[in-house]
Amino acid sequence: MSVPEPTISALPNTPSAVNSDLDTFKTEYHPNSGRPPSIERFSVYGHKERLYKHDGIRYEHFIHEPWTADRWWTVQSSLPENGVPFAFILYADKTHLSSAGTVKAYPVIARCGNLPVNIRNTNGLGGGRLVGWLPIVPDDSDQDGKLSYTNIKRVVWHESFFKLLESIILYAKTGFAHMCHDGIVRWLYAFILLLSADYEEQCVMALIRGTNSHCPCPVCLVPSNKLYDLTSTYPNRTPEDANARVQLWKKDRRAGEEALKEQGLRPVDNVFFKVNNSDPYQTISQDPLHAYHIGLWGKHLFGELKRHAKALGRHAEKKIDNQFDAFPRWRKLNHFDRVTNITYSDGNKLQDISKQILYAAQNVLTRREDPAGYALLRCITSYLHIDMYVSLDVHTESTIAAGEAELLVFQERLEYIDSLGDEASKNWNFPKVHSGKHIFRDIMAKGVARTFSTRPNEGQHGPLKRVYLRQTNFKDIANQILKLDHRSVVSEFVRSRIDYLDEERRKLILSQVELEEEDDHDYPFEGLRYLGAPVRGLTSLTTVEEENKSNHAFKHFLKKLVAFLKVFFRSYNLPLPAGTTELKLSAQDQVHEHRYLKVQYESTVDWKLTTDYLRCSPSFHGHERRDAALVHTQDKDGRDKNIFVRILFMFKQNVGDHTLSLALVLPLDAPIGPRRIIDRDLRLTRLRARPAASSEFIPVRSIIRGALLVPDFDTNSDFFLVDYVDTDMFLRTERHLFH
Repeated sequence: MSVPEPTISALPNTPSAVNSDLDTFKTEYHPNSGRPPSIERFSVYGHKERLYKHDGIRYEHFIHEPWTADRWWTVQSSLPENGVPFAFILYADKTHLSSAGTVKAYPVIARCGNLPVNIRNTNGLGGGRLVGWLPIVPDDSDQDGKLSYTNIKRVVWHESFFKLLESIILYAKTGFAHMCHDGIVRWLYAFILLLSADYEEQCVMALIRGTNSHCPCPVCLVPSNKLYDLTSTYPNRTPEDANARVQLWKKDRRAGEEALKEQGLRPVDNVFFKVNNSDPYQTISQDPLHAYHIGLWGKHLFGELKRHAKALGRHAEKKIDNQFDAFPRWRKLNHFDRVTNITYSDGNKLQDISKQILYAAQNVLTRREDPAGYALLRCITSYLHIDMYVSLDVHTESTIAAGEAELLVFQERLEYIDSLGDEASKNWNFPKVHSGKHIFRDIMAKGVARTFSTRPNEGQHGPLKRVYLRQTNFKDIANQILKLDHRSVVSEFVRSRIDYLDEERRKLILSQVELEEEDDHDYPFEGLRYLGAPVRGLTSLTTVEEENKSNHAFKHFLKKLVAFLKVFFRSYNLPLPAGTTELKLSAQDQVHEHRYLKVQYESTVDWKLTTDYLRCSPSFHGHERRDAALVHTQDKDGRDKNIFVRILFMFKQNVGDHTLSLALVLPLDAPIGPRRIIDRDLRLTRLRARPAASSEFIPVRSIIRGALLVPDFDTNSDFFLVDYVDTDMFLRTERHLFH
C-alpha cells in the first residue's frame, strides 16, 4: 500500500473526482407540461417527474419519490392539461391504548404524497395527521367466525370510511382551483396514491376473505396453493370484475356466492371504487415491516433457524448467543447478547437480528452437522439480498431487475429445503412469501419502499397511547383524543410561525457576508473528515510506542512514521519545516491522540452526502473498540485501489506549518486463496489481516467510509464484511467497488 499521487482527483469523494456525465441527470416531463427533456446537474436534484441518471454508458431511469414513478405518470395522463395530481397516502390499523389491551383504537392517518419523504414521513407539520377514527365492531363469542358476522364488520368499515372520503370524492372528479406558492393557479385532483397496511388490513380494504380463500392475495388472483410460486404471473384484480360479482350476489345469492368465492371476495361494496384513480388493488402496497421483517423473517425464517439450533442441542444455541454477544457494536445497529430463547415483536430489532444472523450461525448450522439448516442459511442469504434491494432509497432499472432476479433465487432455495424431505420443515406456501411478487412492481409504480412502509404510521400509535393515559378521563375517548390532537396541530403551527419570525429577525441583523457564509454548503474536502474526542494532553512518540509495546503493530512506530511522512511530503509537494533539508522526527516529538472520526461520503444509493461515525478507543462504554474502514490507496505500481483496514491509532501531528490528521492501520488485504464453499454459498466477503508488524500509516482523508467487520470465530486472522449494515455497503459489495 502506498500514498496516492498529489492530484485532488485521486482523492475519494471530492467534487472534482466525479465524471461530468455521472454528475448529471435527465428529466423527462409529462407531455401535458409542454416542456422538453432537460439535462441538469445534481445541484438542482429535486421535485421532477421521470428522472434518468447517467451510469457511465447511458441514462438509466431512476425512482425515488412517488412523482418519479409510473402510477403518478398514469394519473397525470388522465387529467386535463392544467390538472395536477393531489396524492393521499392513507393508513388504518387497530391498536391497543391500554396496557391490558382492553381499550382499542382504530385511527386513520393521512399523508400528502406531493411532499418529499423527509417531510411526509415525520410526525410534525407536513407529516402524518390523524384524520379519522373508525368504529370497532365488538367481539361476540356466539357470532365470531361466522361469515355473516364478518361481512357485517366489513360493511361497517367501508361505510365508515365513506364518511372520511366523502369530502374528496367530488374533488377527485372535478378538481379544485388552488393558488400555488409560485403564484400560478392549478387544478388539483385528489386521489389515493397508496394504502399502507399490514396483510390483515389489506384484506379488509380489498374486501377479500384472507388466507383460507381461493385467492388470498389482495392484488392478484394467484390460487391459494401457488403462493410460493414467484415465477408465474397471475391476472390482477379489477374493480369492474369485483363489482360485477357483488352485483350478481345481490340479485342471486347462490350464483353470486359461487362467483365471489371463486376470487375470495366478500359481498360488500368497496368504498374505494367511488374515488377516481384510486383502484384499491393498485393502491394496496406490500409493507416491508410486516411482510418481511416481522413476517417472512421474524415469524418464519428466524423461527425455523431457532428450531434447527435447538435440535442440535443447547451447546449450539449457546454458541450462536455467544457470537451475537461478541458482535462488534455499530451505530444504528442493535446489539444482542442472546437471541435463541427470546421472542421479539419489534420489527426494527428483528431486522437487525437478520443482518447479523449469518455471521453468528455460519459455523453452527454447517453442511456436515445439519444439511437442512445449512440450506436454510442459504435461503436467508437470498432473503437478505431481497430485503436490501427493497430498502434502497433510490432505485434504478438495474436494481429493480436485480431484486426481481433474486426473488427467483429465493424460491429455488425454498424448494431445495422442501426437497430434503425434512418432516418437521414448515409449509412455505403463505401470503408473505407471495408479497415479493408485487413489492418491486409497487416500487416502480409508487416510489421506493419507505413511501408505503407502515413504520412512520405505527410510530404514531405511541403518542395516541400517551394522550389516552395522560390527558383523557377514559370516557368518550375518541372525541377527546381527536380534539386534543387538533389543539396540538394548531399549537404546533403557531409555534412554527413564531420560530420562522424569530429566524427572519435574526437574519436582518446579520451582514451580507455572514448570510453568504451560512448559505455556503460547498465544504472543503478536509471538512468531510473530522477527528474528534481528543485525549487530554499531548503524547510523545516514545510514549506511544512504550504504552503499546505488547502490540506488534506499534513496533518501530517512530521509524515507520518518519518513512511515511517523507513519502507523503514528497507526493503532495509540501514544503519541509523552515531551515531543514530533510524531514526528521525525534523521540520526544508529540502527537495528539483522537478517538473519534466523522466521515462524510457520497452514497452509492442516492448520491447524497452520508455520514459514518468511527471509534478507535481502548474503552468505549466499557469495551475496546477499533473500527474498520474502506480506504483509497494505490498499489506498488501506482494503480488506484480500495482496501479495508482496521484503525489502530488516530492522531494529529504538527510538522512545520502543517497539522496532519493521520492514522495507524492494519491492512486487511492479505491473500486468502481459493474461495471457500461456505463463502460462496452464503455470499460472505472474507478478509484476512496482514501480520500486525505490517501496520501502516495513512492520511485520514484517504478514508472513504466506515466498515463493520465481524471475526470469523473459527480463525484468528479472518474477518467477514457485514455488507448488510446499510444499503451503500451492500451496493458497493454487489458492484465490486472495493477493487
